[in-house]
Amino acid sequence: MSRPPIPRPHPLVELTRARLLEFLREPEAVFWVFIFPVLLAVALGIAFRTKPVEKLRVAVVRTDPAVERLAALLTGTADLTVSVVASAEATRALRSGKVDVVVEGSPEKDRRPLSVTYRYDATRPEGRAARLAVDDALQRALGRPDRLDSREERVAQPGNRYIDFLIPGLIGLNLMGSGMWGLGFAVVQARTRKLLKRFAATPMRRSHYLLSFMFSRLVGLVLEVVVVVGFGWLLFGVEVRGSILDLVMISLLGSLTFAGIGLLVAARPRTVEGVSGWMNLVQLPMWLVSGTFFSYERFPVAAHRFIRALPLTALNDALRSVINDGAPLVASWQAIAVMAVWGAVSFALALRLFRWQ
Repeated sequence: MSRPPIPRPHPLVELTRARLLEFLREPEAVFWVFIFPVLLAVALGIAFRTKPVEKLRVAVVRTDPAVERLAALLTGTADLTVSVVASAEATRALRSGKVDVVVEGSPEKDRRPLSVTYRYDATRPEGRAARLAVDDALQRALGRPDRLDSREERVAQPGNRYIDFLIPGLIGLNLMGSGMWGLGFAVVQARTRKLLKRFAATPMRRSHYLLSFMFSRLVGLVLEVVVVVGFGWLLFGVEVRGSILDLVMISLLGSLTFAGIGLLVAARPRTVEGVSGWMNLVQLPMWLVSGTFFSYERFPVAAHRFIRALPLTALNDALRSVINDGAPLVASWQAIAVMAVWGAVSFALALRLFRWQ
């Protein structure tokens, strides 16, 4: 009695498995995909961590014994650190950034009131803030009446730290880098080693070969997102305020989008040097303008429409909407549409332009 034939896995399943094994056997790829984003998040998170509010540093010039009154008037102000120094030392301290403002006064005599001169660097926000704080403190101490009854309510909103802004951007950057470099290099290396020429002689479909790269990215997607989000939560308390499912869906779409772009870039180049140039040409503008390390709102308003049309900008905006704002998936429908168009068009063009040799 003959045994029933063992069902063979689908060619797409076997190809996807081969792509995963190929990736895991490259220690450099594992480092850049999983370890480097964590190290970058740790370094930038520590460098731009939230610190206690620093006091503004004030230097009062010691020119006359009567000017000591200025130091006495300012000493009781909670947000100021006051020191009395010689004129030359005050100038050096201001030039080197050791103080934020220098106060030089003229004593009261001949019925003239006390007058002061503020010296500060107007290009430094600390200098402008110190000038205003010192003037306000002196005016109040000398009896200026307040015409407005005002109160202060200092709050610290969750999610407004730099590390909260950075973590979604690093996720987007990682998905773009691993999607494009991981797929683009693998395809071009196979073409360089004449492997694609051999594949062309097999019954394997072109669509199966390209889809296997995209599906292999999905397996590593979970680890890529979990590693960055997990370290952000453990080290800096970054919370995902929205739905985890929404985060997974956006990450999935972003990964597929950049996988399609990576395959398109690698559809024709014959050398690693050639594909490296194309990869840098595509990625570097998005590194700079897509809001990974700083907000793209810093660019002119006229450029915002074009910046939002970039796939990395759409991915970063959607990730921050879920992670920082806790918004539902439907709130990011424009960003989702941008990514879907980029991914679908890129894969369709890659399928049409791809060549084995």
